Amino acid sequence: MIPAVSRSLPESLYSADAVRAIDRYVIGQCQVPGFELMQRAASSVFRNMIKVWPEPGRLLVLCGAGNNGGDGYLVAASAVRHGLDVDCVAVTDPERLKGDALKAYQAAVGDGVGVRLWRELDEGARAVLFATAGLIVDGMLGTGVTGAPRAPFDDLIRRCNASLAPVLAIDLPSGLDATTGHAAGDVVRAVVTVTFIGLKTGLLTGQGSGCSGQVVFESLETEPFLDSCGEQPTARRVDWWGLRSRLPVRSAAAHKGHFGHLLIVSGDRGFGGAALLAAEAAIRSGAGLVTLATRPEHVMPALARCPSVMAQGVIHGSELVPMLSRASIVVCGPGLGQSSWGQQMLQQVVTSGKPQVLDADALNLLSQRVPVTANNHILTPHPGEAARLLGMTSAADVEEDRVAAAIRIQQEYGGTVLLKGAGTVITDGRETIIISGGNPGMATGGMGDVLSGMIGSLLAQVATPLEAATLAATLHLACADRASESKGYMGLIPTDVIDTLPLMLAEAERLSERRLREGLQGIDDAVDGE
Repeated sequence: MIPAVSRSLPESLYSADAVRAIDRYVIGQCQVPGFELMQRAASSVFRNMIKVWPEPGRLLVLCGAGNNGGDGYLVAASAVRHGLDVDCVAVTDPERLKGDALKAYQAAVGDGVGVRLWRELDEGARAVLFATAGLIVDGMLGTGVTGAPRAPFDDLIRRCNASLAPVLAIDLPSGLDATTGHAAGDVVRAVVTVTFIGLKTGLLTGQGSGCSGQVVFESLETEPFLDSCGEQPTARRVDWWGLRSRLPVRSAAAHKGHFGHLLIVSGDRGFGGAALLAAEAAIRSGAGLVTLATRPEHVMPALARCPSVMAQGVIHGSELVPMLSRASIVVCGPGLGQSSWGQQMLQQVVTSGKPQVLDADALNLLSQRVPVTANNHILTPHPGEAARLLGMTSAADVEEDRVAAAIRIQQEYGGTVLLKGAGTVITDGRETIIISGGNPGMATGGMGDVLSGMIGSLLAQVATPLEAATLAATLHLACADRASESKGYMGLIPTDVIDTLPLMLAEAERLSERRLREGLQGIDDAVDGE
């Protein structure tokens, strides 16, 4: 584990083009010299580096041709001034450098940094550099590079990833698309990424969420210029810790009718577990009433597992009609299957007009053009289901641009879309959200069923589908992170997330109660002072 660094990240997420435009605006219109911004960036990288690795050992700094390379040269200069052992390698020959990057190279050499040219090193010398490194600083490729890295960068990226030394990435890991989070080829796997000016969308979704490590944001004192630069964010970043205070506060006079009646339609033969996971997650997330409509053979296990849920066996779609009339919200899809049973159930749900969460096989049937007549639904595809909804070849096509894929699904199917996977994307056509959190332990069957139940439960308690999806997804990820602290990743299962739900909700409730008490105390103090 690395020592903790600041987890304070801004909400606004920008494309690579937007960040470059902001950078140009700050330099051209606000008269901040580009080299000064580069010096600020390098200082922030060095400061965060020492915070995480106070004794980094021998530093290997890899410098490319652009501003990232310039940042790298200045980081190497700071390290030399602080008495660290530094190997600084020019991946791009210095004679090709221009502008501020050239100025940074010259400043570094003037400060005593010995720069070695990668092309002049034999294989033995190259191997020694990586074998003796205690920490690698990646200053090779920046936001202006797209597509798969070419030689020699691809070889250097592979060497970074094969090294035992941790990697600190400047602005973004080399090889990553800063806008989409896609990596067309090799990409550096960083332990820490220090990024500047605008938080890049790609760092938090797709492969970016796995290769960026701990993301640290440094504004470089450009915040005053963001409002006037004219560049708009592509998405908004949220996490549970920032949203938990938005959970509805329950009145002392509340009763179950205030928190919705959720109907879960789930569990064809062989898929009863999905139904039970969704139902238990729903009741643990605060729904007033939860009814499970499932295959008759799943009723007894459901009651044994979770007697708080009203379980009813259904054989034909017509049996759902009276259940739908009593429900305020419907979840359909976990373990639904694609047989005639599942098709009947989905048909009744989508024609009911009730607010609904459609997941799993409901989405696979939807991709076969089952019509959705209302616009009050939440779709929760994983990348494979998203590909089917969009008529794409595979999940890999979706992962090339997760934000664009979610927006396309919303445009074609309406409602609110939650695209699962690393760096969850949520959009309702007006706003796009990316969620921080989660861990590799969530890569197991049943996690999505838990999420569906949670979304349905919260949809019965909050104002909008976007709010319900966002609260549920952030809570889901936070519970998985909390559970992994004791369970680890390999042993994490969906019921661990459900078991953690009451603990996380209780913390949020105590926070709300404390803020309420402090507010009332403030009113009392004001009255007493009159």
